[in-house]
Amino acid sequence: MTIEPVTELGSGGALRVPRARVVPLAPAPASYTAAVERYLTGAGIAKSSARIYRISLTTWGWILAGEPAPTGSARRGAKPPVFPVTAIDDPALPEALAELAAARADEMDADTVNRELSIARKAIGWWQRQGWITADPTIGIERRPAPPDRTKALAENQIAALWRLDAALREKTFWKMLYESAARADEVLCLNVEDLHPQDKRGRITAKGGATEWIHWQSGTAQLLPRLIARRTRGPLFLTDRKAPAGTPTLDVCPETGRARLSYRRAEEIFEDNTRLLANPLASPEDIEDLDGWTLHRLRHSALTHDAEDGTSTLMLLARSRHASVCSLERYARPGVDAVARHVAERDPAARRRT
Repeated sequence: MTIEPVTELGSGGALRVPRARVVPLAPAPASYTAAVERYLTGAGIAKSSARIYRISLTTWGWILAGEPAPTGSARRGAKPPVFPVTAIDDPALPEALAELAAARADEMDADTVNRELSIARKAIGWWQRQGWITADPTIGIERRPAPPDRTKALAENQIAALWRLDAALREKTFWKMLYESAARADEVLCLNVEDLHPQDKRGRITAKGGATEWIHWQSGTAQLLPRLIARRTRGPLFLTDRKAPAGTPTLDVCPETGRARLSYRRAEEIFEDNTRLLANPLASPEDIEDLDGWTLHRLRHSALTHDAEDGTSTLMLLARSRHASVCSLERYARPGVDAVARHVAERDPAARRRT
């Protein structure tokens, strides 16, 4: 880092504040996409988080290029725009960016918008420290208010209905493992066959933050895993239905089948598609395309909430959730819909009279 000389400003003798100029540690990548990959590897982003970061930064790639980010099915297979990372320093960008970000925020939920904004700012800060860019065009874009959703924990009958769905073996195993282990979806999707210890009903994952930890499952997952694995001994546990396209990283390709690791985006799409009618029980099947289903995170939220309702200790909840702070457990410590319903029913005077 070098500091430019201090110069006088005006006849009053006021001095201009010295401005630090960062000397690039290495030449800037040729494209924004390359800068994203350099950030993901250079900033030490855990593999379990890299997928989410890449998706969010790809979304911001369209916005930074002055284009609305595609949503829904249009996002699948859409190629991000090609532009140099140094274009982020364009002085006209912040105004255009604010309009595009506001339009996207009107279409997406606040949690998603806030997460994507936070990830973009972390990447921009890292690129600034490399000396590739100097500006942060997201300054002035405010986080959206995100009132808590108290209905994220699924009821017991909703979980039971989920298990009754006519879904593929891969989906059944994936959903069971998410619920029984209370693990994050991106952590489970990063599992390889060689990470599993089936006899102990546990697996070794790379957790949020990069730590290597265990997740544990129950009999439901244990019964499905052998059929899913078949005779494979290594490679990604959850695979796509087709051969991996050219250019797929070797670590994300099964060496025995040639198929690629299932992506978070695709897994989320499949789960939402399958749960639209469960999430909207009074809707007509003809309207299914216009309905929203459940998110994968609700399985983790439901598992921890149900644990808390059953009297699981704080220490065990911390171990299950792998949160670093007890404060993070507050969202799960609230009784869920079934517990509240039982509480109200047990105190219903009319019901007591009938008894």
